[in-house]
This record gives sequence, structure tokens and C-alpha cells, in this order.
Amino acid sequence: MSPWIRYTLLRLGIFGAGLGLLLAAGIDWWWAAIIATVISMTVSYIFFSSLRDAVALDLAARRERPPVDDDAAAEDSAAEEAAAPGDDSSRHP
Repeated sequence: MSPWIRYTLLRLGIFGAGLGLLLAAGIDWWWAAIIATVISMTVSYIFFSSLRDAVALDLAARRERPPVDDDAAAEDSAAEEAAAPGDDSSRHP
């Protein structure tokens, strides 16, 4: 499973659990959402540093890879076929 997915699911789970507990305690929904957000950010910052680092490394690896553009590759191969030696179809009158 991708580190992005694991990290996101963990943070959403912590947020949901905190929100549920705060709503069950009778706190207004908007205060509960704010407090649950702060709790989720704090817990993930303190306890999930290795997973956060894995997400950062995955991002860096994706940044270093050249983009794959299947459409551009198809256009290039079609242009190369049209400009094959002995083929005058690429010349304009």
C-alpha cells in the first residue's frame, strides 16, 4: 500500500475518532471539528514521523521520474512514419 494512502487513512481515522468522542461529549460540532483537527495534526506529527518521511521520499522519487505522455509518444511515432525516407507525403507543395 502506498505511504500516501496509509498516512491519509491514519490521519482521517484519528480525526474521525476524535470528532466522534468530542461530539459524544456534547461539544458543539464546529468546536469539535477544530479540536479534532488539532489533535489529528499533533498526533501524526509526534508519532508518524517515519510514515511522513516515507511520503516525502515517495514524492521526491516521483519528482525525479520523467513524465510519461502516451499521447505525445503516439504523435511522435505517427510523425516519424509520415516522414519516412522516400515518402513525399511530408512535403508541402
